Amino acid sequence: MRHLATYLLALALSTLAVAGPGAQAQGRDGPLRIEITEGVIEPLPFAVPDFVAEDGRARDLAAQIADVVAADLAGTGLFREIPENAHISRVTSFDSPVQFSDWKAINAQALVTGAVATGAGGRLTVKFRLFDVFAEAPLGEGLQFQGSTGSWRRMAHKVSDAVYSRITGEAPYFDSRVVFVSETGPKNDRRKRLAVMDYDGANMQYLTGDQSLVLAPRFSPDGRRVLYTSYETGFPRINILDVTTVQRRALDDQPGTMSFAPRFAPDGRTVVFSLNRGANTDIFTLDLASGERRRLTSSAAIETAPSFSPDGRFVVFESDRSGTQQLYIMSASGGEARRISFGKGRYGTPVWSPRGDMIAFTKQNAGRFHIGVMRTDGSEERLLTSSFLDEGPTWAPNGRVVMFTRETAGAGGAPALYSVDISGRNLKRVPTPNAASDPNWSPLLE
Repeated sequence: MRHLATYLLALALSTLAVAGPGAQAQGRDGPLRIEITEGVIEPLPFAVPDFVAEDGRARDLAAQIADVVAADLAGTGLFREIPENAHISRVTSFDSPVQFSDWKAINAQALVTGAVATGAGGRLTVKFRLFDVFAEAPLGEGLQFQGSTGSWRRMAHKVSDAVYSRITGEAPYFDSRVVFVSETGPKNDRRKRLAVMDYDGANMQYLTGDQSLVLAPRFSPDGRRVLYTSYETGFPRINILDVTTVQRRALDDQPGTMSFAPRFAPDGRTVVFSLNRGANTDIFTLDLASGERRRLTSSAAIETAPSFSPDGRFVVFESDRSGTQQLYIMSASGGEARRISFGKGRYGTPVWSPRGDMIAFTKQNAGRFHIGVMRTDGSEERLLTSSFLDEGPTWAPNGRVVMFTRETAGAGGAPALYSVDISGRNLKRVPTPNAASDPNWSPLLE
């Protein structure tokens, strides 16, 4: 049976594999050279018994919170849940000593225990502890979170984030949301409206009606606003919407132009977007406070899908200036652009990782579509998916997972949301009540 510390080493090696062969890790006696090409690890067996309900009103919530924590962890592909019917021990008190021998007997290497209490005014308190079963020791201090009973799913995601980060060393991402385009109706009369949901598909709500076509929603860095492209006037126009109040207004509404593909700068005060005037499409920035517009590119090519680097210094975008659709990087203040994609096929919809180390993109080659990632200099290209139509990647807040749109072949094919790990593992569909496209992942919620 593998000790939890051994699993941590295996996960570290898997992460290095994403960086490509020949990555180096620093050991106690000097550099250790590790050559790994697949990055496949055995999922860690874990157990999450029902959390203890510390009062009668918390009983249902305690079981539901434990279920969400287990689903979050198992959904990463890095963990394997040991089902409740295999448990030998039952946790009846949060403070009782753990019977480690019972959990070792079922090969649970990590154990999450918790308790839930309700209070006056709909207050909810959730506390948890994480144990390394074979070391018979807690992994970090116990934590507790407080909120309202209506936010119990968020509380569960916060527990999951803490457990995930402690075991993997990765930044968290479960306590986040996704804005996307919800689609209904036949292909020849498709109705599209903005919707927002938890990262796992729960708590969906609509942000717009279906009276006009909407595309490409993008969260602000604080997650409170969304940029999107609307065809309400018959031409593409950028709107900005407050997620809480659902109030919206148009941006850069200038006669004779079409604006689209917007994204926020990391400071949330500037928007980068594409502007079409006549036969020319270039990239501009807009200062949200002053309304000042600045042109970044000036060529006869079609240049679109801009995305800022996390430090705000650079912009990656797609352009056909070389004759085919490729990816380029330039300074956020404009100037010369440097091409970074050189593989076979066409590249588009680039988006910078929150970590700043990678760029995700859509690639079309030999009749197939792919979601891929590459280093910011274009090296170490890795294709994560392949299908009839995959497009429009967006990064999880920790830069470890990518979500995108997939559409199947045939007249009845409808778009759906999928996610995949940056190693190319754990491809899975994200549940939505209707057809869905154009996802954009929020930052971690505050």
